[in-house]
Amino acid sequence: MIQIYNNTDEINSTAADLFVSAAKKAIDEKGKFTVVLTGGSSPAGIYKLLASDAYQDKIDWSKVYVFWGDERWVPLNDDLSNAKMSYSTLLNHVSVPRENIFEMYKDGVTPEEYAVTYEQTIRKILGEEGKFDLILLGMGDDGHTASLFPGEAVLDEQNKWVDAYYLAPQKMYRITLTAPLINKAEKIIVVAFGEKKTHALKEVTTGVYNPALYPMQLIKPVSGDLLFLVDKSAAGVN
Repeated sequence: MIQIYNNTDEINSTAADLFVSAAKKAIDEKGKFTVVLTGGSSPAGIYKLLASDAYQDKIDWSKVYVFWGDERWVPLNDDLSNAKMSYSTLLNHVSVPRENIFEMYKDGVTPEEYAVTYEQTIRKILGEEGKFDLILLGMGDDGHTASLFPGEAVLDEQNKWVDAYYLAPQKMYRITLTAPLINKAEKIIVVAFGEKKTHALKEVTTGVYNPALYPMQLIKPVSGDLLFLVDKSAAGVN
């Protein structure tokens, strides 16, 4: 489903409300809320809103478990780190227990080794079902999501829940949740805004199925909900 909004403020407030609703539902039903955060510029406004006085008391943060959808393999204090952005905008301002936060990076190991460890952690917290309550995703101008980039072998992964690889065009390693794991989620929210996203959004949602070119097309929940929150620019409407 695609919902079109006038501006990013409307997207942010809608996403924050959905985050709160998903958290309350999961905590009421299971005693914990498992969420996957996304990086990039798109979610910063959502995180700041969740950390604001108007929102942060709506969630029992002590029962929230935080993961990431992908990460550049850089130290956590690097400006390129998705985790660093998430801490500065949200996690430093709410009371999530430190032991409930699972960054996608660790010093002293290879990204491939840590991908295995990260998957083991997910299985420990979620069980073999591997069903996150909420996954937040962005979408690149090229139709990628998480670190599922066009033409990369990770797009064909069927067994691993987490994978790591060297992304040659960016000259760096990436670690990412795979499409099979993402698709297990209860709810997936994709945030996209700006005219640079228009072409990719159109191809992903209405174009010929070609996930090697537009990896976001791989995101098709098994039994959960997929919701695109986009502005008019991204949707190509006035």
